[in-house]
Amino acid sequence: MDERTLVRKLNRGSRSALDTAVERYTPYVSAVILRALAGRACREDVEELCADVFVALWTHADQLDPAQGLRPWLAAVARNRATDWLRQQRPSAPIPEDAPDPAPGPEELAQRREQSARLWAAVDGLGEPDRTLFTRYYYEGDKLKTIAAELGLSQTAAKQRLFRGRKALKAALKGVETP
Repeated sequence: MDERTLVRKLNRGSRSALDTAVERYTPYVSAVILRALAGRACREDVEELCADVFVALWTHADQLDPAQGLRPWLAAVARNRATDWLRQQRPSAPIPEDAPDPAPGPEELAQRREQSARLWAAVDGLGEPDRTLFTRYYYEGDKLKTIAAELGLSQTAAKQRLFRGRKALKAALKGVETP
């Protein structure tokens, strides 16, 4: 079922459409939340925020526009939920003075942002369909079989393109340490 059909079914209050959306877009929503939280939440918090996004989807399903698609709406809601969660976080107990600083400092944050920017620039440097294949498989968590079919590739060809893409990214990022 394509995205527009899914949105139309959600507009009509179809529970099976909601189940399909949850199954299809949970990896994508989780990735958006993880990126927005930048490692400042545990897995359970991410799962809870992801569930909140799908509750919002169900609550506002009648307001969705099939022409706009579902991904942009889900991404915006996921970022907003993550931002709200970050605002609400307060330390619950005083931290001992001799405890190591759990939060990264400004220098480490800047380094992470620079590494992330270099990675995304390298990904953007991949040609099509490799860029789409790489982004959907590794970032959005879509299944290789599905992506390959939508891009008109065999699964073997898609695997080979991913292998070559990883090799190209490694070469482009040589010397960049991972956080």
